[in-house]
Amino acid sequence: MDKPAVTVKDGEGEVLRVLGANVRFLLEAAATGHRFSVMDVSLPKDQGPPPHEHPWDEAYFVISGRVRFVIGDAVRVFEAGDFVYAPGGVVHGFKGVEETPARVLVFDAPATAEDFFRDVDKETKAAPGVAPNIPTIAQRHGLRFLPPGAT
Repeated sequence: MDKPAVTVKDGEGEVLRVLGANVRFLLEAAATGHRFSVMDVSLPKDQGPPPHEHPWDEAYFVISGRVRFVIGDAVRVFEAGDFVYAPGGVVHGFKGVEETPARVLVFDAPATAEDFFRDVDKETKAAPGVAPNIPTIAQRHGLRFLPPGAT
């Protein structure tokens, strides 16, 4: 099967609101046969996914700003130009550190996170002001969030 080239200009691509972050799809699962996907994530201060784990790999490249990452037992702040790899099964989470939102390219392989993000965004829009049931949505998609303070 031939796959078409994909180009996404600045300002294009589907954008979802997930766990306090804006997630813009640059390369969707369907375009790669679900082998991987790429997202541009904007992280305001103290926003982003809490520590969690899932079976797929994720890699992160910080484009701008500073981001606090939990990877396994380690907690570190990464900044523009830094790279992080979280293999499947490793607990990880990240949040923006500064008032100006950080931007991070997120790669997931195989491409699995999209459906989770879409479900969270859909439930958030369906009931404004009501927090979506993240643990239930996560479980449907093979994610497990750790209890607060577990890392």
